[in-house]
Amino acid sequence: QVQLVESGGGLVQAGGSLRLSCAASGHIFSINNMGWYRQAPGKERELVADITSSGNTNYAASVKGRFTISRDNTKKTVYLQMNSLKPEDTGVYYCNADLIKAYYALPGVYWGQGTQVTVSS
Repeated sequence: QVQLVESGGGLVQAGGSLRLSCAASGHIFSINNMGWYRQAPGKERELVADITSSGNTNYAASVKGRFTISRDNTKKTVYLQMNSLKPEDTGVYYCNADLIKAYYALPGVYWGQGTQVTVSS
């Protein structure tokens, strides 16, 4: 069974920083892309940033220059460093991973349970 467990969310004032972590565990053969999404109340889930296994990154325009995604392949962990936070960054942040459980298996996308980030003005 594969699990993605996020940590690092919380309450922070505007202009502050938070670092999210997401560790994958279980029966995993390899991990391709990993990413962070967020969902604000009443809105659809949106991509924040993602990163390939070789380290190529992609960011939403709203967070470019403020957020940095990184990963440690040896630890099967993806990070999201969030600086200069704004109230509009508030939401539940979910990590996901496109991974293969065995050499003979097809890739699948797995999600974490989410971690709340609240930015006060």
